[in-house]
Amino acid sequence: MTDPIADYLTRLRNAIRAGHKVVDVPGSNMKREITKILKEKGYILNYKFEQDGAKSNIKIALKYHPETKLPAIQSLVRVSKPGLRRYTNVEEMPRVLNGLGIAILSTSMGLMTDKEARQKNVGGEVLCYVY
Repeated sequence: MTDPIADYLTRLRNAIRAGHKVVDVPGSNMKREITKILKEKGYILNYKFEQDGAKSNIKIALKYHPETKLPAIQSLVRVSKPGLRRYTNVEEMPRVLNGLGIAILSTSMGLMTDKEARQKNVGGEVLCYVY
């Protein structure tokens, strides 16, 4: 596996398409931070970090609409890839669905959304879009 973030997003995408309530993902610090951002912004119900010796695991409870059963996450798009990194500054910060979605950035101040990065006046690597 050369791109763990793409693997993480693909596991979430596949679980949503299959209608699963919970998905297990191999853990890392960056995946933890992305999961925390998804929880803060209301795209997932809950998460749980499990440590088993040297291995870590993240259990993610996916969020669906109670009546229509539509998932909260409609799309997960990996932007910056290992072969082609995408960086942005504050002036050229992407807006996902005109502000309805979020872009997750890796900045010098840690992982954050595009809105937080604009407030803190920092740019960085655009990891993914979520809407």
